Amino acid sequence: MKQITVISGKGGTGKTTVASNFVKMANDHIAVDCDVDAANLHILLDPKRISEEDFVGGPIAVLTGECINCGRCEEECRFEAISDSKSEIIIDPIRCEGCGVCIYVCPEDVLELKSEKQGTNFVSRTEFCTLVHARLIPGAENSGLLITRIRNKAEDIANEEDIKLIIIDGAPGIGCPVISSLNGVDATLIVTEPTLSAISDFKKVYEVAKIFDIKVFVCINKYDLNQINTREIEDFCQNNDIELIGKIPYDDQVSIFSFTEKICY
Repeated sequence: MKQITVISGKGGTGKTTVASNFVKMANDHIAVDCDVDAANLHILLDPKRISEEDFVGGPIAVLTGECINCGRCEEECRFEAISDSKSEIIIDPIRCEGCGVCIYVCPEDVLELKSEKQGTNFVSRTEFCTLVHARLIPGAENSGLLITRIRNKAEDIANEEDIKLIIIDGAPGIGCPVISSLNGVDATLIVTEPTLSAISDFKKVYEVAKIFDIKVFVCINKYDLNQINTREIEDFCQNNDIELIGKIPYDDQVSIFSFTEKICY
């Protein structure tokens, strides 16, 4: 089984459009959308949901008894997740990091750490393949853990059905979701565009990909909008021994990519 992750560094470069074309053209494969904060691969693939499962992330503090409103927990909470009301404390679930300091200092033992639902992961069927995807509740933590869960699910399905390829649509940026999307894959395709911000983020995400010691490919989307910046990307690829496998012109409709077979098989 091979796994390929499509990333971009910067959002809006056309990463998901490229990934969706891979999904539509490849054979014997599963698709995974690892952009759990703002998933949109399903929009392009029109999936029919097969199953869904709650994602329970890390714990947060909750009040389980009568509070004497002493203020100790509010004083010690470094994340400012606890505030006083007239009768008892109020815990902000978005700010709470589940560190447990409030429980340690509470004189009445009326605080506990409890895990709550932080998102939902799905298995769906598209015209082209099975799609494994998820939605993280806005503001919730543990995006990396949720991505690991859906990737494991995709691998289980691939092993059960003897599927040879997993195509992963990664998240933008260089943070935890991207790291979780790159871990253990065979290759990654970085989709960039000839703008200053995209070039800067492309170089950053390339440095992240190098840490995993995987094969890196590059595709320049809308390359004809700025030939000077496109040349900079090409020079960077040449100087760093990165294979530039495609350039897509700006158009209202994106053509089929001739380099799909090259990196998928």
